Amino acid sequence: MRHQAIAVIGGSGFIGSHLVNALVEAGKDVRVATRRRANARHLTLLPIDVVEADVTDPVALAGFVENADAVINFVGTLNGGHGTPYGPGFAKLHVELPTKIVAACESKGVHRFIHVSAIGADPRGPSMYLRSKGDGEKAVHAATALATTILRPSVVFGPDDTFLNRFAVLQKLFPAIPLGMPDAKFQPVYVGDVSKAIVNVLDLDAASGQTYELGGPTVYTLEQLVQYCGEVVGRHARIVRLPDAFARLQALSFEMAPGVPVLTRDNLDSMKVDSVLTGPLAPELGVEPVSIETIAPLYLSDASLRARLNIFRTNAHR
Repeated sequence: MRHQAIAVIGGSGFIGSHLVNALVEAGKDVRVATRRRANARHLTLLPIDVVEADVTDPVALAGFVENADAVINFVGTLNGGHGTPYGPGFAKLHVELPTKIVAACESKGVHRFIHVSAIGADPRGPSMYLRSKGDGEKAVHAATALATTILRPSVVFGPDDTFLNRFAVLQKLFPAIPLGMPDAKFQPVYVGDVSKAIVNVLDLDAASGQTYELGGPTVYTLEQLVQYCGEVVGRHARIVRLPDAFARLQALSFEMAPGVPVLTRDNLDSMKVDSVLTGPLAPELGVEPVSIETIAPLYLSDASLRARLNIFRTNAHR
């Protein structure tokens, strides 16, 4: 079935913005929900509709998805507060919102729903982030009148990411980097490949009811990724491998500082589960994954420190 009118929730963020561009290139009619129009100002030159809406409000959400053929949800947070089994921010965005989206889609006759989760999502996972992501997936699976697909990417990289750009900034600013969980494993996936996979499965009937993992061609430890960013920017800060107890103290200090924390104890708990593929990429995704070595030097080496800091600040407050 061809889905033409696409409603994107979380489309003004890093991954969502790339997908919106890919959907426009595929000839889709795209609308993006944002709480504040200024958050989507970088999308205003595209032929899309930007709708100011609080998607956590069921009435506003139903109005946004009405007459859409498909809905795609990117909303997520790494910092959702504390609680059992997870903090209120995780509950609101990772569990309650997907539940509301399913209800809104079913009430308005929307046929298709694609939900972006994360590798390692598990209601019994070691972190609040992974537990809430797992419960969010359960809400999607509970849909009875929707063709649903879940995508589970590893960490996503690209020109506007807060992942590799963060390490590049740290390499520039400090002679040494105290690093917790240095042996945690990731299989970073290029943001363009994530967008391509979503576009490819959007109209694919066989993708209904499926959960797909997304990762790049190579598995790295966190320490290797930090070292690589140093190589690209030409600075080699000494990496200090922190024992777990010191890593948690470091994270706690970040949590107590003003603003959005760079690292939390829950982030460390999430890294207890390797963010790597459990099998090969599904062929129907139509993706030949691009390596970090192909893409990252194009934006890490050419971008100034000021530009990377601005990217980091902007994304940290979305």
